[in-house]
Amino acid sequence: MSTEEFNSRNFFAATFFKGCSLSAVFIIFFFSFTFSAFSQKVDSLYNALKNEKEDTNKVHTLNRLSRALYIISDYAKADSVARKALLLANNLNFKRGAADANIGIGAIYYRQGNYADALKFQLQGLKTAEEAGYKKGMAGSYTSIGNIYDDQGNHDEALDYYMKSLKIYKEMNDKRSMGVDYGNIGLVYMSENKYGKALEFQQEALRIDQELNDVRGMGFDYGNIGITYEAKGNYKDALTNYLQNLRIAETLDDKESMSYAYEKVSSIAIRQKKYALAKQYLDSCLLVAKEISEKIIVKEAYSDLNHLDSLMGNYKTAFEDYKMYIVYCDSLKNEENTKKLVSEQMQYEFDKKQAEQKAIQDKKDADEAAAGKRQEIITVSVSTGLFLVLVFSGLLFSRFKVTQKQKRIIEEQKALVEEKNKEVLDSITYAKRLQDAILPPISIIQKYLPESFVLYKPKDIVAGDFYWIAPLPPEGGISGETKNPPLEGREALLIAAADCTGHGVPGAMVSVVCSNALNRTVKEFKITEPGKVLDRVRELVLETFSQRDPFGEKSENNVQDGMDISLVAISQSPLVISWSGAYNPLWYIQNNEIKEVTPDKQPIGKTDNPKPFNTNKLSLNKGDILYLFTDGYADQFGGPKGKKFKYKQLQEKLLAISHQPMEKQKQELETVLEQWKGNLEQVDDVLIIGIRV
Repeated sequence: MSTEEFNSRNFFAATFFKGCSLSAVFIIFFFSFTFSAFSQKVDSLYNALKNEKEDTNKVHTLNRLSRALYIISDYAKADSVARKALLLANNLNFKRGAADANIGIGAIYYRQGNYADALKFQLQGLKTAEEAGYKKGMAGSYTSIGNIYDDQGNHDEALDYYMKSLKIYKEMNDKRSMGVDYGNIGLVYMSENKYGKALEFQQEALRIDQELNDVRGMGFDYGNIGITYEAKGNYKDALTNYLQNLRIAETLDDKESMSYAYEKVSSIAIRQKKYALAKQYLDSCLLVAKEISEKIIVKEAYSDLNHLDSLMGNYKTAFEDYKMYIVYCDSLKNEENTKKLVSEQMQYEFDKKQAEQKAIQDKKDADEAAAGKRQEIITVSVSTGLFLVLVFSGLLFSRFKVTQKQKRIIEEQKALVEEKNKEVLDSITYAKRLQDAILPPISIIQKYLPESFVLYKPKDIVAGDFYWIAPLPPEGGISGETKNPPLEGREALLIAAADCTGHGVPGAMVSVVCSNALNRTVKEFKITEPGKVLDRVRELVLETFSQRDPFGEKSENNVQDGMDISLVAISQSPLVISWSGAYNPLWYIQNNEIKEVTPDKQPIGKTDNPKPFNTNKLSLNKGDILYLFTDGYADQFGGPKGKKFKYKQLQEKLLAISHQPMEKQKQELETVLEQWKGNLEQVDDVLIIGIRV
């Protein structure tokens, strides 16, 4: 068993530790095991300990035993065994074993809601892992620390630690752990109401677990995706994913996940006013949670039953539910304090007895060994030396032949990998040429908007962000309904900054669909009012992604992708500016002040309760500056503390450089971004368009 077992997230635990926050617990292992298998593993590990010496192997066995006890929720024993492992590892100066033990103890404290002690042990585990150069331990600590910060609502810190962990796992090509971090990052984005990004990371976690055939991991992924859909108000898709998780939990006989899943399905049933069905699932939740003595789940189930009985008018029963909720709240609080005192006393007694027995046994072993080995050493030394010379010579020759063969195999495999990498890179490079074809040349933008700039930095070779421009003929107005007179040699135009779901090749494919929808809306349907443009674009994108089979039946695999966008229409003579946005706002500078126009809080894509997009009319003067942008610049990690750049700092920078020529502004923004990013990876596509009217 490995360190990441303490670092995986159980999505349903979120609702029980921090209200509606998205915390994690450390309860996942390979899909082929059930909890009964872990009980058997506990017995075999106890037997193994009886014959082991006080060495590093025993440290490993103690750590494995602690994790197995953790999996079956025996936290008191898991804590006691982990502390024995830590003591022995420190005595042996075995830093890797000490790191694993610290991480395990931190996980137990976290599971009990003791965040202060959990963080203390995780930081000690991280320090020890760094000293040992133990990358897997470092990554595990990063993930665990991220979980603690996430529970406390500190999402920026949580995201920072998850990204550090993900970077290490990518270097190690540890796909299982990468999937865990993708799920964690998705939940952080969900807590910030960035549902598109949340689903992007959660679906990537699901893809990895499907590739690894990790059934248990797939169950947690379905649960995470269900939480995001529920937060969006998409209860149908939320219920579908919760039921998928419940099916997997029941198949694996994972009673803890079953109890969480029962609670989440019941919450959807309550929202749908299916009270009898909700009661059935909550009763199942209580039955299973009490069977495994999960008091936290029992407590929350009684809270939900109190709410349900109140809705049904069963006020007497609701009062009884509330009393049981209070009983379990008090029990958990007292149990936590008692457990800490008992654990410390048990550890003290164990350490004292172990030290006494070790001193007696060491002296006895030393006396016996000294008497028996003197004669043995003299007799065996000469014959052993001659034998070793012969064996060593044979091994050297055999090893030489094996090394030569391995070298040939490695060189052949390297050539094959390089060939495949070249094929993939050539394909992506060609895809970039195709995507570049949909981007208007900068010279065209400069023709219509001489005082402007486009800062465009894809994260990968191809991008999900794109910019778009559509010049309108003089006779076609920007309202979609009226006609404009000739514009003194300068045509009216529409210009947009768009952020499609994902980045890289998937994002680029979505950008082609969205760009085509914009072109058709303006050129084919002759719509130019920004709000109405976005309405029609949404229809076209949904139509494209609503797959149908050859018989006209709708597919069950409709794509959830789309885009956020900032779209402005400009006519120079007279100066008329209107704007509409999907999630992405518009900033403009007027009289040395930066102002914001708020977008509609809905994407271009599938959403519940879609509404028409608003068109905002702006009163600007010549010399005022418009800024259209996506979220990549503000979300970039960097600086001395490795944090996000954020929108406030971007506003301050734009205001400070607004007096400069537009091209100079672009250069300044590029320089600031590179300095901020430093050696960190670019996290998203970057797009900013500046226009001086």
